[in-house]
Amino acid sequence: MRVLLAPDCFGGTLTAVQAADAMTEGWRAARPDDVLLVRPMSDGGPGFLDVMPGDLHELTVEDPLARPVTAGYRLAGANAYVECAQACGLHLLTADERDPTVTTTYGVGQLVRAAAEAGATRIVLGLGGSATNDGGAGMLAALGVRREDAAGKRLDPGGLPLAKAARLVGVPLAVALVAATDVEAPLLGEHGASVVFGPQKGASPEQVQALDVALEHWADLLEAHLGVRVRDLAGAGAAGGLGAAVLAAGGTRVSGLELVAEAVGLAEAVREVDLVVTGEGSFDFSSLRGKVVSGVAAAAADEGRPCLVLAGQVSVGRRQAAAAGVEASYSLVDEVGLERALSHPHEALATLAGRVAGQWRM
Repeated sequence: MRVLLAPDCFGGTLTAVQAADAMTEGWRAARPDDVLLVRPMSDGGPGFLDVMPGDLHELTVEDPLARPVTAGYRLAGANAYVECAQACGLHLLTADERDPTVTTTYGVGQLVRAAAEAGATRIVLGLGGSATNDGGAGMLAALGVRREDAAGKRLDPGGLPLAKAARLVGVPLAVALVAATDVEAPLLGEHGASVVFGPQKGASPEQVQALDVALEHWADLLEAHLGVRVRDLAGAGAAGGLGAAVLAAGGTRVSGLELVAEAVGLAEAVREVDLVVTGEGSFDFSSLRGKVVSGVAAAAADEGRPCLVLAGQVSVGRRQAAAAGVEASYSLVDEVGLERALSHPHEALATLAGRVAGQWRM
């Protein structure tokens, strides 16, 4: 049997590459004669850089609290790929440090500038997993657009100080930007960056409302200075409004999942196999809306291939999963327990993959 292993990352425990390695180990132990095709996946969030083409270039940039952190970009000809979470990711902060009123995307701009100086003319930014809610103001500052208060002083970093911005000065670096994102959230309102994602980044209910007001003012400034009305654009709210900055700077938006799928040859790989296996940390209802699992399952369904999901936890019912093209789903927690799933994720996922492989028959 020919099997495609195409997992996403297991948030907080395994990267997509590590998850694919664990699945491979377990499957081969149970079915050594199967032919395995391995295609780790991403939808633009953490792990994006691991699955994209090109040579890796690393440098020191600012993290969400302006501390030094090592991050990188990939350069493939005139194209460069940046994983924003490497510079402004939530994983870079402790729980006590999470505060989207002050966190910045400046480090993302440093990565973009470095890639442009290395020769890239088109830079794709994987948006997701950010600790920020600054509307991409930090990134734009690194690219040449600074914000000033009424007295002409440069503003402090973060989302909340945007409410005090009186003007923008400068033009962004001349490079084609592309936002690769799995969410279509607008910048503002009940479905926007602050309300939907602010709480998970540490914002209180009062701060969520204040941040939304600040981003509304920021949208007005961007439109006046750069001539792009970003407030209603799909994806503008991605990564705490970083999508808005990309679009305001003349950039475009693409589906992160579709971009990665094309880069790794997902459709071609599906056609070559008998069975497709994907996975992620939590297979829940958000998985069915533009995430890796739903995209891989859809690709499998298009070719009439069965698709299985191996996940840390499963909360999607069989009927809903079947409607998305998933034939069966399996939970690490159900297999080995929560403690082991978290403390020994590679071993646990390999164990689950081996059990599923041993049971599965075409």
